[in-house]
Amino acid sequence: MSSRLRVFFIDNAVAILILLLIAFAIPVAKLPASFLAQEILMRLGRDTFLVLALLLPIMAGMGLNFGMVLGAMAGQLGLIFISDWGIVGIPGLLLAMIISLPISVCLGWVCGSIMNRAKGREMVTGFILAFFMNGIYMMIVLYAMGSIIPIFNPELLLSRGYGIRNVVGLDGVRQSFDNLIPLHVAGLKIPVFSYLLIAAGAGLLIWFRRTKLGQDMRAVGQDRAVSGAAGIPVERTRILAIMISTVLAGIGQVIFLQNLGTINTTSSHEQIGMFSIAALLIGGASVTKASIPNVIVGVILFHLLFLVSPMAGKNLIGSGMLGEYFRQFVSYGVIALALVLYEWKRVTRENDARATLRAGGAA
Repeated sequence: MSSRLRVFFIDNAVAILILLLIAFAIPVAKLPASFLAQEILMRLGRDTFLVLALLLPIMAGMGLNFGMVLGAMAGQLGLIFISDWGIVGIPGLLLAMIISLPISVCLGWVCGSIMNRAKGREMVTGFILAFFMNGIYMMIVLYAMGSIIPIFNPELLLSRGYGIRNVVGLDGVRQSFDNLIPLHVAGLKIPVFSYLLIAAGAGLLIWFRRTKLGQDMRAVGQDRAVSGAAGIPVERTRILAIMISTVLAGIGQVIFLQNLGTINTTSSHEQIGMFSIAALLIGGASVTKASIPNVIVGVILFHLLFLVSPMAGKNLIGSGMLGEYFRQFVSYGVIALALVLYEWKRVTRENDARATLRAGGAA
């Protein structure tokens, strides 16, 4: 029993630590329960689809997809174009998603192809690739748009006549998904349509896992060599996992930004990968195993901590900035802790296997 308890605590160390921090911070923050409930409901509808985009690469054995930032860039480009063309409401958001699709597919293919050349180092490769592609994205939005790519709305352009402004308002599509099916329960606004989109994405992933391609991805994630010997196109399967993840991230970014109502042109996409990965790990996922319940629990815990930490810091030491710094600490610290625990468990399993073999040989 003690060994089982030890394994449980090790496997869920990140989630347990966050729960302890939340249990300490909530009474200190003294925020109304109705406020916390409303914020969690809205943030669930806003962020969950993005976190769902991480599941397939993990299943395919490629770890945490820091390259999902490429899909977020594609979603933002779609929103910039529909803002320029003046297409509002649900049609505007759907068109933004459609525009993001071919861009996401191309970027996902590039990302997957590069990761195939860096097997075993996919996470750091995706992290660095996101930085590289961010430079290309900046060149497009700050120099190409308005000079090479026609932009007809002068309000979107910088005063020099080209380049997109740092902040783009999405007044025409703001919360169009959230308000499509209005529902108020006990004074709380529930974004029903956003939840339906998340449910559709989760259902699609569940169905996809049962398809031939989904089974191939699972096999590749368990053992690339055995999968290749069985006739599975390993590299093609891995590329498809990243492509689908990038497409879902592009759609998720549209859902995310329509809730906020603004695009920070140069930075809205930058922290998407880090925060989504941190939320997934807080939910109990690991580098090699993740599920839809991990996504839901992770988003709730991650954002609950984000909500209460600034006020807890202010009430404790008189400075809300402590909570802001703590947010960054949690985001990076959770990822670091999860990676350390994963490596420690891997080395421990290998040592146990070697000890078992030696004991068997001696016998």
